[in-house]
Amino acid sequence: MASLLKGFRSFAFKDDLITAAVGLVMALATFELIQAIVEGLLTPVIAAIVGEPGFFELYFTIGEAVFAYGPVLNAAITFLGTAAVVYFLVVVPYKHYQDRRGAPAETRPCPECTSSISVAAKRCPNCTSAVVPAS
Repeated sequence: MASLLKGFRSFAFKDDLITAAVGLVMALATFELIQAIVEGLLTPVIAAIVGEPGFFELYFTIGEAVFAYGPVLNAAITFLGTAAVVYFLVVVPYKHYQDRRGAPAETRPCPECTSSISVAAKRCPNCTSAVVPAS
């Protein structure tokens, strides 16, 4: 029983699990912030431009069925906002950091069709040209 508890404690308090938990909490907090910005600021601006009082009231009916598409529009705007924040505040700086650090590239352009291919590729999957693997 003691070794079982010791194993659980080791699992629960390892650095990588704590880091993942902190990352998840921060991601959820970021999502909530972006959702509040979209619903409280961005959606009303878009609704004012479009001439609607808000998106939550938007719906249409077919027979007795009511299709509320306003919340779907809010969710789409929240998704795009979240994707933009993640891309511009996480992905772009991380790629810049990797480039400055000299991390090796995982892809390169095909010399024939210029599409992105693996650095280890011997043949382009798009144009099927034979290419020399990068060393």
